[in-house]
Amino acid sequence: MENLLTLTLTELKSKAKELGIKNISKLKKGELAEKIAQFAKDEKPHKKPTVKKAEKSADKGETKEIKTASVSAKEQKTGGEKEEITKKEEITKEISEENQNNSNNLSENIQNPKKSQKTVSENNPEHKADEKNTEHKKNNTRDVTGVLEVLADGFGFLRCDNYLSGSDDIYVSPVQIRRFNLKTGDQIFGVMRLPNEGERFGAIIYVKEVNGDTPDVAIRRKPFDSLIPIYPNERLTLEREPGNFSVRLIDLIAPIGKGQRGIIVSPPKAGKTTLLKSIANSISENYPEIKLIVLLIDERPEEVTDMKRSINGEVIFSTFDELPEHHIKVAEMTLERAMRLVEHKKDVVVLLDSLTRLARAYNLTIPPTGRTLSGGIDPGALHKPKRFFGAARNIENGGSLTILATALVETGSRMDDVIFEEFKGTGNMEIHLDRKLSEKRIFPAIDIYKSGTRKEELLLTPRQKDAVWHLRRIMSRDQSQDVAEKIISSLVKTSSNNEFIDNLLRRQDKNGTSGQNG
Repeated sequence: MENLLTLTLTELKSKAKELGIKNISKLKKGELAEKIAQFAKDEKPHKKPTVKKAEKSADKGETKEIKTASVSAKEQKTGGEKEEITKKEEITKEISEENQNNSNNLSENIQNPKKSQKTVSENNPEHKADEKNTEHKKNNTRDVTGVLEVLADGFGFLRCDNYLSGSDDIYVSPVQIRRFNLKTGDQIFGVMRLPNEGERFGAIIYVKEVNGDTPDVAIRRKPFDSLIPIYPNERLTLEREPGNFSVRLIDLIAPIGKGQRGIIVSPPKAGKTTLLKSIANSISENYPEIKLIVLLIDERPEEVTDMKRSINGEVIFSTFDELPEHHIKVAEMTLERAMRLVEHKKDVVVLLDSLTRLARAYNLTIPPTGRTLSGGIDPGALHKPKRFFGAARNIENGGSLTILATALVETGSRMDDVIFEEFKGTGNMEIHLDRKLSEKRIFPAIDIYKSGTRKEELLLTPRQKDAVWHLRRIMSRDQSQDVAEKIISSLVKTSSNNEFIDNLLRRQDKNGTSGQNG
């Protein structure tokens, strides 16, 4: 009786339904617990509660923990160890049962030809969908998908819109979270039981997929922090069409690899949003298998709409009229989502606009540390943005998280300059946009001298490396504005970067030959 009183009213109702007790909708918690206890007492001579029965009910997908009086203190101590061992057995059993059902159906079709013909006629996708909908309607269930957020109490909810809480959220029990090793940021696809009368949320009763893989992959995956980071060694080629000079120039002077941690330094109105859209479109077109997430923090609502319509990827946003806590929640959920995909050995690209505004949001929400840097920023406010930016890495033996974030400079705010200085040495790729070039309407307004990639030799072929190094040498005598104009005019005359490199190396060989003859 005491154990029953620790359960919630919803759990008591579910337990009463399992036992077959009727007329329970109007009972209070104490009355319902007493009725269950009385029913169990009457049934005790016929049914003996054992540990094996509890394990059997758990295998059928029940989400409630069954407590039995026959569990000894020693078995309770080792229960956690047994749970981990039986995870794989549960999944194997489900698969074997499904295979057994398929084989039984096949044998029935052989014995009954008319039934076999009926099954063949029902094998078309439209009939399957109708049959599935009818089954869900009969069982009061439906298929759902969403991104999981695990709360401090152990249970979680599937978030649907923009990774934030809402009325359509779906409850996930602590039992399922422990069984399948679920974490915040996992995308769950499963079957939901519709909410009963008096319940606010529906509940997941069956998990089919976790991040596009079967649940057993989630059980065996390694934590993100234990994965080994290495330098980016696989290049992401952004070049798509001859007229897109922004990405062609980036491919030459600041190549991007899988796992790159890049920062785009930009003054206002220098074309950073246009550059981000070009990069996003190039990645989604050239690498459709890569998961692309664009995170807009403290941006204008019309820019969010424009970004959604311009790119083929997931756009997560928090506009400037939202609270700083809202900015932080969206950013942290996006990071967790990306980390979970990397744990499944998938490649993810996150484009953040902007890192400066994210740091400003943390500066407004964290408890004061008692120290203040120049510009009024608290040193503790930089830790979480650094954790976000530092999560970008190329993982040894599979998976990568690429983060390209913008940082604002020359805004007239000392705080923005301090934030940029703090992040200046943390990235392994930088693209600097020049206000003077943009004022002259020279686009892309990229400062070639300041832009570059660390360990670029891992991403470029020997031929490309020689061409880029030669380009930097011959342009070192001119100012950045003249250099940008010359390179862009050369790119205009060629249809691809390969043709541009051929012309450059041919000119280099010609000059070298004439110098030797002289």
